[in-house]
Amino acid sequence: MTQERVKTTEFASWKNLEAHYANMQDKTIAELFKADSKRGSELTIEAAGLFLDYSKNIITDETLDLFVKFAEEANLKQAIDDMFTGKIINETEGRAVLHTALRNRNNREILVDGKDVMPDVNAVLDSLADFSERVRSGQWKGFTGKKIDTVVNIGIGGSDLGPVMAYEALKPYSKRDIKLKFVSNIDGTHMAEALIDADPETTLFIVASKTFTTLETMTNAMTARAWLIDKLGNEDAVEKHFVAVSTNAEEVSKFGIDTANMFGFWEWVGGRYSLTSAIGLPVMLAIGSENFGKMLDGFFAMDRHFAESELKNNMPALMAFIGMWYNNFFGAGSYAVLPYDQYMSRFSAYLQQMDMESNGKRTDKQGRIVDIQTGPIVWGEPGTNGQHAFYQLIHQGTKLIPCDFIGFSKSHNKLSDHHDKLMANFFAQTEALAFGKSSEEVAAEGTKESLISHKTFPGNRPTNTMMAEELTPETLGALIALYEHKVFVQGVLFNVFSFDQWGVQLGKVLAMKILDELEDTNAQLSHDSSTNNLIERYCANK
Repeated sequence: MTQERVKTTEFASWKNLEAHYANMQDKTIAELFKADSKRGSELTIEAAGLFLDYSKNIITDETLDLFVKFAEEANLKQAIDDMFTGKIINETEGRAVLHTALRNRNNREILVDGKDVMPDVNAVLDSLADFSERVRSGQWKGFTGKKIDTVVNIGIGGSDLGPVMAYEALKPYSKRDIKLKFVSNIDGTHMAEALIDADPETTLFIVASKTFTTLETMTNAMTARAWLIDKLGNEDAVEKHFVAVSTNAEEVSKFGIDTANMFGFWEWVGGRYSLTSAIGLPVMLAIGSENFGKMLDGFFAMDRHFAESELKNNMPALMAFIGMWYNNFFGAGSYAVLPYDQYMSRFSAYLQQMDMESNGKRTDKQGRIVDIQTGPIVWGEPGTNGQHAFYQLIHQGTKLIPCDFIGFSKSHNKLSDHHDKLMANFFAQTEALAFGKSSEEVAAEGTKESLISHKTFPGNRPTNTMMAEELTPETLGALIALYEHKVFVQGVLFNVFSFDQWGVQLGKVLAMKILDELEDTNAQLSHDSSTNNLIERYCANK
């Protein structure tokens, strides 16, 4: 069980960071660059095909040294080892946390309860590859003998966000004669729109639910099942048009799915970390098992870097330290992730769940209310879309919003000079955010005095700049693993359990109670006056 630990603010290293912040809070990025002509080339790191420039931050070597000491005092290295070796670190649920085993490409032994998990992991990967190839080649036929050309993934949370993000990101590698759709919301509109132009003879549904009882997923699955049977006129069609990603063979069979077409995963795989498990089946169907394997290689490369590198030369740890610096000392409540590649349009949304569900906690590992801010708000949009939406607030607003910029040297779509123009904006934004434009510079341009303050940019807005040669399966895997491990490091330093999510449960429980009341017109409502009134209004008008 978790050992007793003093509260974070009582650590000697934390007090040293507070003293350091007092000396740093009025420093500017411009001053730091002026004092060190090599800063832009020295405050960089490369790992797993990714290049990170973290020079445009309000930090010095002393800042990072102090965070390393804090991490050492918090026993981070032991926590990393415990995760990779299968120790039970998700203590509130009594589970190991081994998403890293899913991409353990050197196949080293990993024990859970004395059993090596790798044979089972490899067996599932092999079955996924076999099934994917049968569908992609046309060998798998629907009930009427036609090959599949549409795949609808039905899931929610980690069973949806990861696959849809990766599918969009790796679309250049996908088999374009198979159309993928993703349904997650229990709002009937989501399923209705997915089915509106689908051909039941050529559509395959993947139902992704570990327990096969998730309310949203099973409601959507039952609707899809009824649609299929209505269109094809035979319940036997279910077996040829539905497969499951689940561990509940009894419920899967009851639904009508042959358990030979059920792909399993394990209790030690958390939903938001499950993309590299059988949850990634729709991605493998799209890009093929070979490219899926390359994505796993990218994950593994970052995993090894994280597990083996010293903290000051460890990319996930550095990003975690920098994030905490702004969250816990400068009071920045959010940060933006801004990928300059349209294929990564769902990446920020994916990171929202990873970070906010993991570290959005108010209770520490000893059951005490935490004494520092924990997980930040994560948000963002791709490329220049964001520049024409919310960058105004980042540049000239009153809130400090650190940003991660992600860009690629090569584009998959070489149209005219589009990519040069995209990347010109990429580089310009981090420069403008860091250094701004002074009132003297504005005045020197002949600006009317009444407009000078409006056209002045304060700068000193921190950014990380992440670059890779191209958005490939390997690159995507490394990027996802980087953020996974960053979140893990921050969870250790916040002293919270990052791999449970009790906060999502209360609303689910109340929703089931209210659902019964919505279906029973004679139900006696026993909520607060606001909720009672709203329910009565809905029932009167539905």
